[in-house]
Amino acid sequence: MLPVQANVEKNNLSAPASPQRKGKQSQGTTGLQDDPSVNDRCKRARSAIEETSEHPVSSAASIDGKNPIEHWIGHKRWPAEFFQQDSNMSFLLARKRSSTPFSEKQPGVSSLTPSSITPSDEKPREVRSAPYARSNYATVLATKHVFMHESEQGVTDACKNLCNILLETPQTVPLESLFRDDVFETTCFKMRDRNEAMVVRDITPLIVPSAQTLATYGARHLQKLTESVNEGWNSAIPFYGPRPQPNYSVGFGRSAFTDDQLETLKPFVGDIADSCTSYFMGTWRMYFPFLACEVKCSASALEVADRQNAHSATIAVRAVVELFRYVKRDKELDRDILTFSISHDNDMVKIYGHYAVIHGVKTLYYRHLIHSFSFVALDGKEKWTAYRFTKNIYDIWMPKHLQRICSAIDQVSLVVNSNTPQRSEVQLSEASGLSQNLEPHGQAQSSAGSQSAQAQVNSRSEATDHQYVTPNTSIEDGGASKRPRTNRSRSKRP
Repeated sequence: MLPVQANVEKNNLSAPASPQRKGKQSQGTTGLQDDPSVNDRCKRARSAIEETSEHPVSSAASIDGKNPIEHWIGHKRWPAEFFQQDSNMSFLLARKRSSTPFSEKQPGVSSLTPSSITPSDEKPREVRSAPYARSNYATVLATKHVFMHESEQGVTDACKNLCNILLETPQTVPLESLFRDDVFETTCFKMRDRNEAMVVRDITPLIVPSAQTLATYGARHLQKLTESVNEGWNSAIPFYGPRPQPNYSVGFGRSAFTDDQLETLKPFVGDIADSCTSYFMGTWRMYFPFLACEVKCSASALEVADRQNAHSATIAVRAVVELFRYVKRDKELDRDILTFSISHDNDMVKIYGHYAVIHGVKTLYYRHLIHSFSFVALDGKEKWTAYRFTKNIYDIWMPKHLQRICSAIDQVSLVVNSNTPQRSEVQLSEASGLSQNLEPHGQAQSSAGSQSAQAQVNSRSEATDHQYVTPNTSIEDGGASKRPRTNRSRSKRP
């Protein structure tokens, strides 16, 4: 019941007359009581009060049955529910690590920076591969909706065309390397029966070129990337078993995002490097990984590398899916390749694209075999295939992928801002004076706020859709699937 209206009813409609003034009051009010227009107005006032007490002013102007304006009038403060985190957002928030590796091994050295302690946390290759060597690992992943095979429908036609482009587009290759025509055969001979470390040192840079090295030699668009070599993804949240530790991986560094975007990501990744785990991180410096490479030394061990890559790549795919799901754009990603992985030994190479199949709130993860080949066979006919493919990921696919991610991050900021009440002095003074016109005012302001926020979301989403189009991408999926909540609303997401 609204305070002002309640007082009107209490004082003017049902208050008993005092004995001393009974005569005068009877004389003064008899005419009013008999006046039909007055009686009608009183009935309407009572009906309005009863209706307001039983039903909130509007779903957009109430929180858990509380009218925020009425709460402010009565208590001079906003409802506590205004400042509670969105339930849809809570599981995505960064999680504080109970302990960091260096604090366990080197007590009292909290002043060390993450870069100075990361290597001490890396596991030997045999140790980190052990869980993936079990034959039932793929079965366990399947219970987590992660499948090491193609889905029934496979990837989109656009993705198939993209993979062909990445395989066939020419690229420059190093003139002086162990893959040079006159030394290639000798190189392959020396790699036979050698250990993983030797293959990583001599062969991997010629299969998967380093983004950092290419940037050093002048590829300026790669300066926004960051890479890891045998570095544990300590900031990631694993699907099953230990956190990944790829031989090589690539993702985005902080410089890939604007200051506003980094601020938007803070609740999801944490404020302090290497202190939290996150859905959006690989290593503490790597946002949204998109390439992982694993190396082994025999044909049987290559299957272990595939399992390791499947885990790492699925974590990377999940990061993008959950980001887009939060802004109601996850359907755009259905059957779209979001991450690549490369497994190789001293002879064979396997290139996979990893993607998600979206079924409402349920997500299934699959992989698409792009190419499998021997770089030794046919006198090294395909020795540069993986190298060219990787460079084309950097040059062709990566910029559009980053653009897509940034568009979703911008929409996250709109959603978060629309959930925060605007508490300017003007609004507070207006709120304290509202009474009988409360309902129309609340509805009008809620409608105006929703339309304004929705217009911003639609414009951003449409721009992104024109830049990165797939068969499953539409403006309807991209931005208009749900109206953002306004300043005075807290409607719950299903």
